[in-house]
Amino acid sequence: MMQRGFVFRGKSLEELQKMSLTELAALLTSDARRKIRRLTDEEKKFVEKVKKSKKPVKTHLRSMIVLPFMVGKTILVHNGKEFQRLDIIEEMIGHRLGEFVLTRSRVSHSAPGIGATRSSASLSVK
Repeated sequence: MMQRGFVFRGKSLEELQKMSLTELAALLTSDARRKIRRLTDEEKKFVEKVKKSKKPVKTHLRSMIVLPFMVGKTILVHNGKEFQRLDIIEEMIGHRLGEFVLTRSRVSHSAPGIGATRSSASLSVK
């Protein structure tokens, strides 16, 4: 059986990278299509920066759609506290950057402190 490379809606990565944004939008879901049609100036500036840059690009644009030319690039996406490194791979095309950088971390609580319960309020501090 022949091993196939990455395919997105019947198109290879090379074919996707040659497409214009409007041609690519036709392959995406309706919300991604709408997003691409209505890119803000800030998002257009980000797209140009990613195309030119060899180094990782920092961004707060968590709602930006991952486009084919971004594959292989590194983007530092803000999670609300810090920038987290995100290496773009083929399977991320059509998804948003924020889907891959979580904003909430897991909380692990330790033992309750003195005064946390009624019985512990009467214990000596020593």
